[in-house]
Amino acid sequence: MLASPRQLPYAPTLYSYTPSPSLSATINLDEEVKLSSTAAERDLNDSLAEIYSIIITLDGLEKAYIKDSVPEAEYTEICSRLLKQYKSNLSDETVAREFGDLETFKREWDIKCPRATERLRVNLPATIADPSSSHYGPTSSHAASNPQTSASGSQILLATENFITFLDALKLNMLSKDALHPLLAELIQSVNAVTDRDFEGRAKIISWLIRLNGMRAQEELSEGEARDLVFEIEGAYSGFKKTLN
Repeated sequence: MLASPRQLPYAPTLYSYTPSPSLSATINLDEEVKLSSTAAERDLNDSLAEIYSIIITLDGLEKAYIKDSVPEAEYTEICSRLLKQYKSNLSDETVAREFGDLETFKREWDIKCPRATERLRVNLPATIADPSSSHYGPTSSHAASNPQTSASGSQILLATENFITFLDALKLNMLSKDALHPLLAELIQSVNAVTDRDFEGRAKIISWLIRLNGMRAQEELSEGEARDLVFEIEGAYSGFKKTLN
């Protein structure tokens, strides 16, 4: 019979390979691992980490608001601050380039946060985007029975001025997002201070806010889009004035 080949032992033996000390890794296991090697990389990572934190916090805030676990005034203040911080972080070109877009960022870091996603898309607190679903603003038992007296004359005047200012901006050919979005956001907030009742054209204001929010800062509306916007804001202005009668 032929002898079977000798099976080598599993454990290291005298003839096993022994690495040379000169080839061994020189990693100090007690040394702190740095995620960035330069100040610029550190600032970038800090900004991305802050954006991540804002998304998580905003989602939690939205859940708390839905459950009535946070007062509406407090919700509005915190939500507005988070939205501003989110926008401020992305105003840096390097951060914006690394961030990409919200859906890409969420996939990369394996987060869902659907409520925060919707709030960032609208870019307005729920109490401002849809005041009729809350008690925020001028609503009260007295206002419900006397809607004509639910707001002061100065609030009505401010809302009226904001409608006119926005329409004048369009007529002056101010068509970029960074010119129009702040004016339209201020407009809807002043309108909400007067009435939380729905009126003809109000939904168009919110729709345009969302549309402008999805544009790049320097991106401009086309002439056709500008005409549509003028038409719809003028319609909303007429609808708003009807609520005052």
